[in-house]
Amino acid sequence: MNKNKEKKAVGNSTDLARGSASNVRQTAMDLLLRCAESNRYSNIALDSAIKRESFSHADKALLTRLVYGVTERLLTLDYYIGQLSSRPIKDIDRHSLTAIRLGLYQLMYLDRVPDHAAINESVALCPKRSRGFVNAVLREYTRRGGEICFPDESDEPIRRISVKYSFSPELCEEFVSAFGYRRTESIFAAFCKTPPITLRVNTLKTDRESLISSLEAKGIEAERSWLDTALKTKNLSLTELDEFCEGSFFVQDEASQICTKALDAERGDLVLDICACPGSKSFGAAIDMENEGRIMAFDLHENKLSLVRSGAKRLGIDIIETSGHDGRDYISELEKKADRIICDVPCSGFGVIAKKPELRYKSVADCRSLPDIQLAILENSSRYLSVGGYLVYSTCTLLPSENELNIARFIERNPEFCRVDFSVGELSSENGMLTLFPDTHGTDGFFIAKLSRKQRQEAGK
Repeated sequence: MNKNKEKKAVGNSTDLARGSASNVRQTAMDLLLRCAESNRYSNIALDSAIKRESFSHADKALLTRLVYGVTERLLTLDYYIGQLSSRPIKDIDRHSLTAIRLGLYQLMYLDRVPDHAAINESVALCPKRSRGFVNAVLREYTRRGGEICFPDESDEPIRRISVKYSFSPELCEEFVSAFGYRRTESIFAAFCKTPPITLRVNTLKTDRESLISSLEAKGIEAERSWLDTALKTKNLSLTELDEFCEGSFFVQDEASQICTKALDAERGDLVLDICACPGSKSFGAAIDMENEGRIMAFDLHENKLSLVRSGAKRLGIDIIETSGHDGRDYISELEKKADRIICDVPCSGFGVIAKKPELRYKSVADCRSLPDIQLAILENSSRYLSVGGYLVYSTCTLLPSENELNIARFIERNPEFCRVDFSVGELSSENGMLTLFPDTHGTDGFFIAKLSRKQRQEAGK
């Protein structure tokens, strides 16, 4: 068996070789072609396809794995194709290239898909004129036993990790500069693993043990997190469950839940969520407040705030108000009024790559302006914080320029504020800041900083 192959929950391998699996592969092919042609995000296209088609649970799992897998391993697959093909990649038509990528991904990474099924089904996706070529490339991989060497680390270190883990050379350079070569490899390897889906239990309606029992009664495995509010599952049909519709839980990664815990919202507080959509932090704060108090949820994209309103209604939360607003624009009536502020700013997203595979190829250069935007939102938001209140600044990226360096800039420019240390479970901040890494914490890559406005006498020192 090829050493690259991974065991994936994609159904019985015999079933995958025939029947509905053919339709799944055709759908995967169509989605990949459509995303390539329109620059559409794969998760959006995939969600639409799953809702539109009547796939079984196993078929949904296979479709998801194929679409995400080919997208996230694109550079690795193309490197291999370059070694296997008699033609340069630039001379292969898009349809044939996509079919080869699909077949090669299954050969390399899906342990439970037989080689003959991966090859034959991929060839069948092509017009007759190109089937011989696609077949030859895929069979060349099996003939070689999957033994193709990556670039040598001593000669081409950046290219090696780029093609091994399928990240753009530009992003590899950025991470190596920030974390060093070996740590970057560890982080990238973690990004290549399929993350679980993490749930936040809605304790306004149920408790964790009751939710576990309810899910298990339906054959859904749910693992307890060390966070007492969280459960992990691999189920892909959560929104179809009665428990979801009834508001017993919502989806929120452990990192985001830790962020909400750091806020330490209490009953009766006035909480501002500056960049709220899709609303999970507002929901978590409302639950911690036992649905008593007031949460004002703002977002630049007013059309997305319907997600917050509908989510709050489903969860039985009635203390959240929504409003379209740019976080950089000042609201005078809120000056020093807020007990708690959530400042989860727009960021590069280079911490949630495991869930958004296209981010592997996102231009780092296009993100250079983000720290200034983030700082502007943070500085404006800080004006709303009462003395003794807490502001939590967060991002879902690992880049220091958007995280620690931005907080340092803020403190230097706003000496009336200070960092506040916090703990969640066994995790503790250092100088009021905590970075969560996928390789060491098993969460999204995430940054959290907790700030407070100093008392008047302290500020004058």
